[in-house]
Amino acid sequence: MAHGERRLVVLVREGVRGVRVFDPAAEARRAFRGIEATPYDPRWSVPGRFTPYGGGRREVRVPNADGRERGLGLGGELAFTLEGRELALQVTVEEDGSLWAVFADATSGRGSYRFRFLRPAAPDADGRTTVDFNRALLPPCAFADHFVCPFPPPGNTLGTGIAAGSGTCAEPPARPESF
Repeated sequence: MAHGERRLVVLVREGVRGVRVFDPAAEARRAFRGIEATPYDPRWSVPGRFTPYGGGRREVRVPNADGRERGLGLGGELAFTLEGRELALQVTVEEDGSLWAVFADATSGRGSYRFRFLRPAAPDADGRTTVDFNRALLPPCAFADHFVCPFPPPGNTLGTGIAAGSGTCAEPPARPESF
């Protein structure tokens, strides 16, 4: 629904109705100057191998940006080698077969946002895909409180620093009220 230039989006989350307001004239939006992202670096793009969980999807409870704990459905593990270290992320399998990871690393909260998203392509028949941290994304909750984002599941905090992708900056982005 629209009201002038504002877009109003009605949503229902956990049985509660809400309205998100997208206002192109909002002060926070006018003040927004972009997101810092690192230049592409091929060392952050590595081969990965996806192994689905036997028995299908597992649900783990994780905290979310709004302070509540919710289930996160995980479909398997994505293993890869980065800077000589064997690493793995638990991932969700999307409807189109692509993967989705919520991860943190040694830069989280100290040079990047407290966690980020990564969306590798669907693996091939042998489970191969590319893990490209140059494409790491800030979650929507980095920008506004009305977005609810899951925190990384247990095991998805990498001990190495991933200085790649968006949100790698000295200060995390400001969180405007209305964007």
